[in-house]
Amino acid sequence: MADERISRLVEVAKMYYQLDYSQQEIAKKLGISRPTVSRLLSQAVQEGVVTIKICDPAEDVLELAVKVKNKFLLKHCIVAPIPDYKDELIKEKLGEVSADYLETIVKSGDTIGITWGTTLYQLAKQIQPKNVRDVTVVQLNGGVSYSESNTYASEIINGLANAFNTTPHFLQVPAVVDHIVVKQAIIADRHIKKILELGKQANIAIFTVGDPGEQSTLMHAGYFLDSDIEILRKNKTVGDICSRFIDIDGHISHGALNDRTIGIELSHLSEKEYGILVAGGNTKVDGIFGALQGHHANVLITDQYTAKALLDIGGDHING
Repeated sequence: MADERISRLVEVAKMYYQLDYSQQEIAKKLGISRPTVSRLLSQAVQEGVVTIKICDPAEDVLELAVKVKNKFLLKHCIVAPIPDYKDELIKEKLGEVSADYLETIVKSGDTIGITWGTTLYQLAKQIQPKNVRDVTVVQLNGGVSYSESNTYASEIINGLANAFNTTPHFLQVPAVVDHIVVKQAIIADRHIKKILELGKQANIAIFTVGDPGEQSTLMHAGYFLDSDIEILRKNKTVGDICSRFIDIDGHISHGALNDRTIGIELSHLSEKEYGILVAGGNTKVDGIFGALQGHHANVLITDQYTAKALLDIGGDHING
């Protein structure tokens, strides 16, 4: 008798929850009243034949953010929900969320250093004006003169400067030069030296992770020698931060190339009050992991798919 009762509960539950019949349709099909159907459905829930699970996307990303924050010992972590794991969607959403975060933390007297790239361009497009005074906005690394893809360096710096009612400070030099003596000559210039010093003193730094290897904007721009490319590959480079290339542990993967790079040193990023890494996407996971493992950022803004991938990376690398 008990088996028959459970079978009836299962039958009604399947028709309602799986086959999407209305209670009236179930009543007609089984020759019972609609109130009886309602009572059977309630019993199915009470007796565990049916379990109801509510999936709140906001709750899921909050939980992910806490886990990532704890794993990498971060000050803050924000995980943005995106409907699909596509680069354009990720960049647009991360731009929106990072713009909101930046508006929240910026106060009068702050110095904001920022790098370039399509993700940060989305931030600059969506940043809203804030009534603050004496804010400084400065470019953290040199630019790319010859590239098939727009880095949006000027749009980003100008966008932030407009939002915070200030004058932008551009670092109008190449990100990488051919010889260290060329770099030394450039950074000896008092105007360049002033910009680099502002970047070093910035209490807020906003940056992203560049794609590794052949996808790199700098590589497409032709700044690398063949020997550079071979060394980056040999040393398992996972991406770049402010044009400085790192391995999975966050260490510089090509010392000689790093010596020819113009911009903020990675050691200075770790000293920031807010070192904000804004990045997401399948090709960026290892680069983000390396940046966090090297303690180059203390704030991460990413998407839920990337956050889950970061949590899945384990082994000896974690905070080692």
